Amino acid sequence: MTRAAAPAVARVAVPVPLPRLFDYLAPAGQSLPPAGSRVLVPFGRRRVVGLVMDQGHADPAAGHTLKPIERVLDPGLIAAGQLELIDWCARYYAFAPGEAVNLLLPGALRRVRAFRAPAPAGVALTEAGRDAELSRAPRQAELRERLLEGPLERDKLLADTGAGSDVLRRMERQGLVRGVELEQLPAARPGPELNAEQRAAVAAVLRRRRRFAPMLLAGVTGSGKTEVYLAAARRILDMNRQVLILAPEIGLTPQLVRRIEARLGEAAWLYHSDLSEGERLATWQAARAGRARVVVATRSGVFLPLPDPGLIIVDEEHDSSFKQAEGARYHGRDVAVLRARLAGVPILLGSATPSLESLHNVERDRYELLELPRRAGAARQPRWRILDQRGSPAGLDAGLIEAMQRHLDEGGQVLLYRNRRGYAPVLMCSECGWQADCQRCDAHLTFHRAGKNLQCHHCGSQRPQPPRCPECASPGLIALGAGTERLEEAVRERFPDVPVHRVDRDAMGGKHDFERLLEQVRGGEPCILVGTQMLAKGHHLPGVTLAAVLDVDQALFSADFRAPERLGQTVAQVAGRAGRGDRAGEFLLLTRHPEHPLLEALGRGDYRSYAWALLEERVQAQLPPASALALLRAEAHEAAAARDFLRAASGRLAGRGIDVIGPLPAIMSRRGGYWRFQLWLQAESRAALVNRISACLPALHDMDSARRARWHFDVDPLEL
Repeated sequence: MTRAAAPAVARVAVPVPLPRLFDYLAPAGQSLPPAGSRVLVPFGRRRVVGLVMDQGHADPAAGHTLKPIERVLDPGLIAAGQLELIDWCARYYAFAPGEAVNLLLPGALRRVRAFRAPAPAGVALTEAGRDAELSRAPRQAELRERLLEGPLERDKLLADTGAGSDVLRRMERQGLVRGVELEQLPAARPGPELNAEQRAAVAAVLRRRRRFAPMLLAGVTGSGKTEVYLAAARRILDMNRQVLILAPEIGLTPQLVRRIEARLGEAAWLYHSDLSEGERLATWQAARAGRARVVVATRSGVFLPLPDPGLIIVDEEHDSSFKQAEGARYHGRDVAVLRARLAGVPILLGSATPSLESLHNVERDRYELLELPRRAGAARQPRWRILDQRGSPAGLDAGLIEAMQRHLDEGGQVLLYRNRRGYAPVLMCSECGWQADCQRCDAHLTFHRAGKNLQCHHCGSQRPQPPRCPECASPGLIALGAGTERLEEAVRERFPDVPVHRVDRDAMGGKHDFERLLEQVRGGEPCILVGTQMLAKGHHLPGVTLAAVLDVDQALFSADFRAPERLGQTVAQVAGRAGRGDRAGEFLLLTRHPEHPLLEALGRGDYRSYAWALLEERVQAQLPPASALALLRAEAHEAAAARDFLRAASGRLAGRGIDVIGPLPAIMSRRGGYWRFQLWLQAESRAALVNRISACLPALHDMDSARRARWHFDVDPLEL
C-alpha cells in the first residue's frame, strides 16, 4: 500500500496506560472528526470515550485491521491550546497520552453512558410559555404567573405553589419553561486601602495584562497578598476576561471564595475533587462557555477550558499538594505557568515561603519578583524564640506552659503544631521490646487511643489494639512518642477550663467540620488549637497570639535533600499564624538541637534569607533546581522483579549528559505489600533529560521485565 493509498485516520487518546495514540477510521458515512472531538470508540472488547488528538494516515506496516469510530459525541470540544498544553505535559512528565482524557474531561464526560446532569437550580419562562393557552391547566397557569416576574429557585417555586415536580417536568417537556442557573451576585464591596508595596504589585500585573509575564509575589505572612490578587482580578474582569485562581487545598477554598465574591461582586465557580460529578460538570461547562468569569480550583483546574483568560493566580505556590501523586504526575504550578505562556496572559505566583524553584527562576531573570516586606495594617511580625528541650521531661514543656498561660490570660488564642496524627507513633512492649509494625510497610503502626486501634498511615491498614504483647503475653504495652491526640489530652489536663480543638484528618472527618471550626475560632474567644498541616496553611486567625511548633527534630536529619526547605516553610507558615490581628504575636520553636545550623538560621525569623542560603547549597551540590532530576520508580511483590526491571531500564536510559544511579531502595523500601526501588536520573540540561526519557518510553513498555513490576516516571519529584 502506498502512502497515498493509506486511509485517513483520527489519532485518538484512549484512557489506557500505553505510550501511544490509536488510529481509527471515520464513522460510517461521515468525515473524520476534528482534533479535540470527544468520541466513542471500540477498544478490545470494551467501548471507551476518547479524544481525537490529531488526524493523519494509517501506517501500512502496522499489520492490524482498523476500526471505525462508533460515534462522535462532541465535535471540536477541546480547543487547540488545551491540546497543545496536554501534549507538552505528556511528553515532559512521561505519562501515557490516554491520561489526556482524564485531565481534560470531567468524570461525567468520560462515561460511556450519557451522564444525566442534575437539573439547574432555577426555572425561567420561555417565550412559548408566556404565550401558551393554559386555561385548562390551572397548576401550570399558577406556576407561569409566579415566573412572569423572572426566574425563581425550583424548590421554592414548588413549595410556594404546592405544585408537584411532575407538573414542572411536563412544562419543561412542552418547552414552556427551561432550567437556568441562578447567579445571585453580591454587590462588590471595596477592600482596605492598599499600602505602597501592594499598589506597586497590582500595577506590575496590570502593566503586563496583555502578555505572558510570570511574577512571584513574595510577601511575609499577613502582608495582604490576597488583596493584591483581588485588586488585579477586578481590573481584569473589567476587561471582560476570565480569572483562574488555583489554591493548594480544598480546605482553603471556602474562606477564599467568600472573600472573592464579596470583593469582586462575581460568583466564584469551584472545581475540586470533593464536588459531585454534576457540580464539576457544571463548572467545566460554565468555564468553557465563558459564563464562569472567576474560577477557584485545586490543581486539576489548570486544565479547564477558558476561552477568554486574562489572569492566572497560584496561591501558596510552594505547597506540595500542587504535585499530583499518581497517574499523570504533573505539577499544577508549573503547568499553570505554561498555560499562561500559551494563552499570552500574566501569571501571579504568591507565597510567604516561596519554593526554591521559583526563587531560582527569579535569580535567572525568568520571573519578576514582587515583594511585600511588611504586614498589612497595624499587624506586626511575631517575636521568635527557640526553647531548648534538652533535659526536659516528657509532656508539655514548662516554658511552653508559661507562655500559653500568659497569652490565654491576656485573651489570646494559642496554636500548637505537631505534624503527627494519632496518640503515639509507636506501641511497644516494656518486657520483650516488641513493637507494633505494619505487615505491609516498613513502618510502625500508629496507636489511636480514641478508636483503640493501630493504623498504618502509609497503606491504611488497621487492627485492634492488643490487650497483651503478641510475643510474650505481657500486659506492659507502652505508647512512645506523642501525636496530636496525645497532645490534645495533655493540654486538656493542664488547661481544663479552656476550649481545646484538635485539627487533623481524624477529628475533621465531616465535609464542613473544618470550616465551621474556623468560623468559631474567628469569634475571638480564648481557645487552644492543636493540629497538623491543616492548621499551617494560609488561614487567617486574627485571635491567635501564640503559635508553637513541637517536635521538629526528626526533619533535621532526613535523608531527603528537600527536607530543610519543607521544614523552613512549615515553621515560617506556623509562625505566621500569630499576631495577625491588633495584638502582638509570639512564636516558639521547641527542639532538643538548638545549636543546629538550620534552626539557628530559622530562629532569626527571616525565611527569605534562609531560602537563599539553601538555594546556594543546592547550586553548589548541583541538586534541583540547579539541575534536572527524574526518578524511575518500580515496585513489585517480589523485590527481584522491581530491581531486574530497573537494571534493564538503566542500560537503555544511560546516555550522553545523563547520569543514571541505581537501582536504589526507596526511603520507605516496602509499602502496601510492594518492594520499592528507583533509578535516579539527573542531567544539567532539562531538555536532554526529557528527550531521553521520551525516546526510551515505548521501548521500556515493550521489555519483558516491565510486565512483572508496576512502574512510572516522576519528573521533578518532590518526594524521594
